[in-house]
Amino acid sequence: MPGHPDRANLMTVVRLFCVGLLAGWLTGNAGAEPINNPVAVFSGLDKITGRIIKFDVLLDETVQFGALQVTPRNCHTRPPTEPENTIAFVEVDEITLANKIQRIFSGWMFASSPGLHAVEHPVYDVWLIDCKASLPETGAGTGSDQS
Repeated sequence: MPGHPDRANLMTVVRLFCVGLLAGWLTGNAGAEPINNPVAVFSGLDKITGRIIKFDVLLDETVQFGALQVTPRNCHTRPPTEPENTIAFVEVDEITLANKIQRIFSGWMFASSPGLHAVEHPVYDVWLIDCKASLPETGAGTGSDQS
C-alpha cells in the first residue's frame, strides 16, 4: 500500500543498502580508480519465446529489446588487479500498447548480482553482464541469440 509505514521503511533500508554497496565498491581500494567503459553488455530474456539475446550498447545511446528501450549512462569495472565488479547506471523505458513511453527502471545494475537490480517485466527481463572498451565490429545494438 502506498504510504504504508512498513513498506516505506523497507524501501529506505533497500536504498541505504544499495548506496552502501555502491560506496563500498567505489572505495574498496583507495588506490584503484574504477575504469569507465563506453560500452555496456546486457542479456535480455524474451519470456514468450524463451530466447536469450546478448546485446552491446554505447553509453547514452538507446537500444530497443522487444517493448523495452535500454539506455546505459555509466559503466564501470575495476582494474584487473582488483576483485571483479562491474556496475552500470541504466534507464529502461517501456513502450506501452498505447504507444506511450513509461520509465520502468532507473538505477544501478550489478553484473555480479543480476537479481539485485535486473529489469523484471511481464514479458522481458534485462540484466547487465559486462562493460567493454569497444563495440564488436558488427556495431551497436547487435544481438546474438544464445538459445
